[in-house]
Amino acid sequence: MKQISLNGAWELRRADDATSIPAQVPGCVHLDLLRAGNIPDPFYRDNELRLLWIGETDWVYTRPFTLSPDFMAHEHVLLVCHGLDTLAAITINGVEVGRTDNMFRRWEFDVKAHLRIGENTLTIRFDAPMPFLRAQEAEKGVLPAWTGDIRLNSGGWLRKEPCNFGWDWGPKAVTSGIWRDIELIAFDTRLADIRIQQDHRPEGTVNLSIQVTVEGSDAVALRIEVTQEGKAVAAQQQPLSGDRQEMQIEIDHPRLWWINGMGEQPLYDVLVQVIGANGNILDEATRRIGLRTLILERHADEWGESFYFAINGVPFFAKGANWIPADVFAPRLTEADYERLIRNAAAVHMNMLRVWGGGIYEQDVFYDLCDRYGIAIWQDFMFSCATYPAFDVAFMDNVRAEAEDNIRRLRHHPCLALWCGNNELEQGLVGSKWTEHTMSWEDYSKLFDVLLPDAVHTFDPERAYWPCSPHTPVGERTYWMSPDSGDAHLWAVWHGKEPFEWYRTCFHRFVSEFGFQAFPEPATVSTFTEPGDRNITSYVMEHHQRSGIGNSTIIHYMLDWFRLPTSFESTLWLSQILQGMAIKYAVEHWRRNMPRTMGALYWQLNDCWPAPSWSSIDSLGRWKALHYLARHFYAPLLISGVEDPEAGTVDIHITSDLGQSRQGMVTWAVTTAAGEVIEGGQQTVSIAPRQNSKVETLRLADHLATYGQRDLLVWLTLSVDETTISSNLVLFARPKHLDLADPDIEVAVQPAGNGSYRVELTARRPALWVWATLPGGAAFSDNFFHLRPGEPKILIVTPDTDTPADQLAQELRVRSLIDTYTP
Repeated sequence: MKQISLNGAWELRRADDATSIPAQVPGCVHLDLLRAGNIPDPFYRDNELRLLWIGETDWVYTRPFTLSPDFMAHEHVLLVCHGLDTLAAITINGVEVGRTDNMFRRWEFDVKAHLRIGENTLTIRFDAPMPFLRAQEAEKGVLPAWTGDIRLNSGGWLRKEPCNFGWDWGPKAVTSGIWRDIELIAFDTRLADIRIQQDHRPEGTVNLSIQVTVEGSDAVALRIEVTQEGKAVAAQQQPLSGDRQEMQIEIDHPRLWWINGMGEQPLYDVLVQVIGANGNILDEATRRIGLRTLILERHADEWGESFYFAINGVPFFAKGANWIPADVFAPRLTEADYERLIRNAAAVHMNMLRVWGGGIYEQDVFYDLCDRYGIAIWQDFMFSCATYPAFDVAFMDNVRAEAEDNIRRLRHHPCLALWCGNNELEQGLVGSKWTEHTMSWEDYSKLFDVLLPDAVHTFDPERAYWPCSPHTPVGERTYWMSPDSGDAHLWAVWHGKEPFEWYRTCFHRFVSEFGFQAFPEPATVSTFTEPGDRNITSYVMEHHQRSGIGNSTIIHYMLDWFRLPTSFESTLWLSQILQGMAIKYAVEHWRRNMPRTMGALYWQLNDCWPAPSWSSIDSLGRWKALHYLARHFYAPLLISGVEDPEAGTVDIHITSDLGQSRQGMVTWAVTTAAGEVIEGGQQTVSIAPRQNSKVETLRLADHLATYGQRDLLVWLTLSVDETTISSNLVLFARPKHLDLADPDIEVAVQPAGNGSYRVELTARRPALWVWATLPGGAAFSDNFFHLRPGEPKILIVTPDTDTPADQLAQELRVRSLIDTYTP
């Protein structure tokens, strides 16, 4: 098989204008216009509103290409479009060869009859999405959805990235373009499909069942070779009979793939070759796999019905976040961008990400990286917060092809844990019949109970299917989320204004969505604002806030917990501390509640543009306080405390995700807000594997009576082999009421090699939520931690640019909570 990439340089023009500009493929219209200087930065201030015309406009891409006689001599020549966004008419040498209407599909067109040796011209016209949607609604009816001011349209009549039309964390930027690879392939015989299934046998071997589909009549044999780190593990060749054949390969002494924190991630390459009569290779393809079982376990238990994942037979608590598209303009993302985000997820002990159903089926590199880093993937199909015309035959045929394309593309990845039908439709968008607010259960069932699970069963039978997130099997067809089974989206904190302590009343089996917003840090805010915009109530700051209640909700909770900050910059930082505290409350509770609760995926890991949102990493890759805190509350060994102000007690818990028992030392100290030690103690503990244990109850009623709730801090530490593994702080009063004094933090800087520095911080008095910044940017080994007098904290600081030690010592800024409200 021969391939000619059609990526690279194209020309782009408006359909009603002959003037063209250079274009890059893969790409999109917005990026080409931006590169040409024809539009301003869509993310700056409110430029977004000035660019809505792009989604109202028809666009034309054109490029020439040259074909050789050898290429044209093949029996088949196909144009393969891996992603067209979305309503495209494809013309070769003036003849229309095909049309597309689904951004998520892989399209193939037999174009040999329209090609010629030598120079050819390929033209792709993209019809504007917005007029199409309005015409569909006028002809066929408006589909119920949650839209409002945040979305231009639900997009329910068009198979296109839902959040393109806006969301409560992203802009309205309706794209068009060739967003994934495009190529010509020529062949007489080719590999059309490869499916690999695993049978993990009791004796410890793994049998690979490899089903191969071949197109063409020249093949006489199939050869399969399995390698691991370049070394041959197994190989087999056998005659080919028919166009579909299944081969079995036994892997002795398999190295199993594990999720992050439970083991290594060895990967095997399965090479499949189609052999011709003279022994030549007609076509070949490789699939990189991991040998593992990754199962959703649902069975009756003492609390109802379990909902947890098990890797290689071992149950694990799913620790992670929800993933949204990492850029409004997905083709702009590089492998380095994806690698940074996935590496940063793994760095804070995450082992699962949920690819949310309002975005895209991610690029191949995303899943490759999750394979490498051990991040399990909960994969939604792309349906979210809207209803869909399951009564329309053409629509359903389109979705069926979309599901097949993406299941076949992704099913070999060891990271893939689950296919889920949609996001949140069962929370109010489905009812007994079609109304202005709901679709009928009958039509819902056609799509999410029949079509999609049938596709999963047919093309990826080893994976579980889940119809909706959230979904509760007990009492099916109800909007009520039972804590006794299924997964849950919990938004009473934030949308319902419940206090953070509310999380401790929740005992759901798997929490797949919950969250709290924060602003990005000042350096990120400066990229989309002018100095006059830098007040959270300014027009531009409110424009970038897409949750209608967002800024006021942040301030509502901020007044509950903290003193009013004294500057715009302090407001941004304090919002991040607030966000981290909210998620910490929730995660620590659910980890203490294992095995009843077995998953916590907060909303959300990443951002697609600079704005206040629920992310823990902002759109420029900067960690918010939440991401630093996640490194601690998702740690394999966690010490935490639960205070009871009325009883005057603190219950100390140790939570372990480790597979082996450990001996440790729990240390506690009770101090005043000024740092005076009132009481201390320690206890040797045996830490049981993969469970939570309450190891001690501190009885502090007398101290509370003497000092009061506002003057008592309880410091907790867990050590293993004389090394501090986890630490925590318990308060009896809201931080705004603590009588904190200037902690007088001292900073000592020493080179640590490779451009990094060892920074030692010491404080004379307690310093809460200490964080360091460097004007030019830097990576910090930790941030937003508590600093206790007499206990130094060592940071490794790696500046983004070469920085001499004396300059770093001068420019490094270290602040704590008290700095947010003192002039």
